Order: sequence, then C-alpha cells, then structure tokens
Amino acid sequence: MFKIVTQTEDFVVISKSAEVNFHDEGELGAGLFSQVKTYLLQQGDITELYPVHRLDKMTSGLLIFAKNHRSAQAFGELFKAHKVEKYYLAISDKKPTKKQGMIKGDMAKSRRGMFKLMRTMDNPAITQFYSYHIGNKQRLYLLKPHSGKTHQLRVALSSIGAPILGDALYYSKEDSPLTIDRGYLHAYALRFELLGKRYDVIMPPNEGEFYLTPSTQEKIVELTKPWQLNWPRL
Repeated sequence: MFKIVTQTEDFVVISKSAEVNFHDEGELGAGLFSQVKTYLLQQGDITELYPVHRLDKMTSGLLIFAKNHRSAQAFGELFKAHKVEKYYLAISDKKPTKKQGMIKGDMAKSRRGMFKLMRTMDNPAITQFYSYHIGNKQRLYLLKPHSGKTHQLRVALSSIGAPILGDALYYSKEDSPLTIDRGYLHAYALRFELLGKRYDVIMPPNEGEFYLTPSTQEKIVELTKPWQLNWPRL
C-alpha cells in the first residue's frame, strides 16, 4: 500500500501505490491514512498524524503527512500559498493538440463524477507541462500544477486530447488495443522549504508496465531534477 521515502521529526513522506484510497472504505478495509498512522504508531515514531494533501485513488507516488500541529499549520500555509512544488508523470497513447506549454481554465463538474475545463478564467486551474515520445505511440508527460483542483491533471490532459492511460473516468478503453494495468499518473517529485530548511524529494514510479519500459525509464532518468527545466514564468 505504501513505503516510507523520508521522514523528520516534523513530517513523513511516503510513496503510495496505485489504486489505494486515501480514506477508509468500510468493508473493503482501512485506507492509506489509517494504514500509515497505524504503522508509525506501532514504530513509536509519532503520537499524532495530520494529512496535508491528498492523491486520487488511481494516482501513485509522493504524499506528505505532518507529525505535529506546528508542521501541519506550516504545510497548510505552504499549500495555500502554492509554495510546494509538485511534479507528476503521466502517459497517454493519444496525440495531443500541443506537446508542451500551459493548460489553464476554470473547472466545472460534469457527468458521472467527472470535471471539465472551461474557457473562463475566474479561478482557473493552471498546469504547465512538457511531453516526450517514448515509443509504442505513447508520450510521457511531466506535469507541474500551480493549483490544486480536483482531477486537475486528469482533466488538463483530457482537454488537449491526451487522456491518461487507464483513467477510468476520462480514458475510453474501447479506443485502445492495449491491456492497461493501472492508471498512469504518478506524483514524482516534491520541493518545498519548511521551517527554514529546503527539501527535494524524488520517487520514480516502480509499478506499471509502461512506466517500466526501457525507453520510459531512460527518459525519467533525464528528469531527475524537474525543477531545473526551463519552466516559463507565469
């Protein structure tokens, strides 16, 4: 369900497996937060634990939990001010209408739990991205969200004609000859400054057939420090 990537006296960063729900699922069992809290309590590493952000069930990768009230408040302020840099990796096998740049617009609820991107800009979701050809008619997307809307990255790629492989809401399995083993969205890197110290955390995906192909792995190695790319200023 998860593994610990790094921790300090103030926080822990874990790597979440794909298809794991953040919250408890009744008869289906304990969710990610409960599992992490139980494990850390058993290890004697915490007396309390605070969630500071979340990932969709299909999304794997990095997630932060605060280990005390002070750091929970500090992370709350960082996320509110968009001072936690987040980078994601996604794969699509559809041809995008553009291969890099920015996707921006308000988001609105659609049907069946979906969202859609609007042309209005009252409170827009903002995502910058690069993409790279990785063979097999697929592209690897490096995504940098500047807001934290529900389904933001999934809707962003769908809006340019490149829905994420395995996304049960936005990707139509009938349109693909592939057998898809997971939703291909991964929280790859985090960068932030907490209580006067800078943290850079990277965790490449380790599950999913298409993430693990040699061509994809080779490209991911080139993206080890995604914050050093030439991201245009907003």
